[in-house]
Amino acid sequence: MIRRSIDKVKEIMQWGKLLLPLSSLRFYPPKFVLRNPVLEGVVTAFQTGHEVAVIVFNLQNVAELAEQLGENQHRHLQRQIKKAFREVVIEELDEQDIISLHDYYGDGLTLVVQVDHDCHYISEMDRIMKNLTNQVEKRLHKLYQSIQLQFETGYMFVDKKHYSIQESMEKAQRQAIAMAEKRLAAKYDSMFYTINKIISQKNIKLLAQPIIDVATNEIRAWEMLTRGPKGTALESPLPLFSVARQTGTLYELEMIVLEKALEQIKAAKCRDDVFINFTPITLGNIRFTRDVKILLQRVRTILPTQIIIEVTENDSIEGLKDFIYNIKMLRLMGFRIAIDDTGAGYSNLSTISEIMPDIIKIDRSLISDIDKNSLKESMLKGLLLVAREAGSLVVAEGIESEEEASVLTRNKVDLAQGNFYAPPTVLMREMAT
Repeated sequence: MIRRSIDKVKEIMQWGKLLLPLSSLRFYPPKFVLRNPVLEGVVTAFQTGHEVAVIVFNLQNVAELAEQLGENQHRHLQRQIKKAFREVVIEELDEQDIISLHDYYGDGLTLVVQVDHDCHYISEMDRIMKNLTNQVEKRLHKLYQSIQLQFETGYMFVDKKHYSIQESMEKAQRQAIAMAEKRLAAKYDSMFYTINKIISQKNIKLLAQPIIDVATNEIRAWEMLTRGPKGTALESPLPLFSVARQTGTLYELEMIVLEKALEQIKAAKCRDDVFINFTPITLGNIRFTRDVKILLQRVRTILPTQIIIEVTENDSIEGLKDFIYNIKMLRLMGFRIAIDDTGAGYSNLSTISEIMPDIIKIDRSLISDIDKNSLKESMLKGLLLVAREAGSLVVAEGIESEEEASVLTRNKVDLAQGNFYAPPTVLMREMAT
């Protein structure tokens, strides 16, 4: 991450974009009070095509620590926690992504950030929360070696379709707190009930975006994209998958996506290749290959050779003991493997060497305005060399202009997708080749 200079930090604090006084964070009561700089930051994020996430960090064992340390030492600890979070947030996150950081009540902090609207950044939220809490714990351990801090974290995306952004922020705040505390209260119960209802009714919709042969401009494949119930807070993939992840229902949701995708491929009599996204968490589930075989038996006209399993790169595969085994089994069954988001900020090239994917998808953050950025084009050339060495095809994602497409042509990129070619739509019989 890019570290900010002292002058930049002072500038942010001066304008109130980041509510971080030198001594301690400014206190707010439990009801989320939205100040103008925060409101403006949220509106700007929405206008630039981003989503806004509210992340809550709550000290779980506060009562135990208060008893152990005594009143004065405990107050000092609270000040140090706020100071540590302030410093870590400044060091670890990009300036442009931070909207605010403040107390929501005495023992917890709320961080409001803008994130890319790609649903794969749900895993990025987990990484951000884990990284920040780990860094804070390391700093505090040097001051308080005799105590053990236990942070609970939760997040929720702000509903941009709500008529009032302030009310939408308050709702996201309450939901994030409920997720952090995992309390069996109405807020958490409501979200858990909602996602389970969606899963039990299989109430999702899949759109398909074509993947184009850069040399011939012909459709070679489709990527299936998930949407929740229309007109609800979970219609967008970001809140849909974030709630599923935090309520332990991600595997069930992703298997429904696979089931629905196979049904649509069969109904459309599609003969093109089809990309279907899966998180490493799902791919590392011991039940995955067995459940895939069961679904394939229901649609015998679809062969595994037609399906590309797309691994979302932002999730780590470390510690998933069945992940590599499942990848090997999927290959034996005839599936091909793609790695998504290559070239994004936290893309791990060692994953490519471990998986040796059939297809590498280059993240749109590298493709955006590549025609105006020679460094990005050099990075693209480097990734193309890696792909060639691995024997992988390359798909460039997020093409929005003819100028970006021309860069892909002169660098002989294999495949591309994006709104420049065609937006996501319903996979219908007359569309499939």
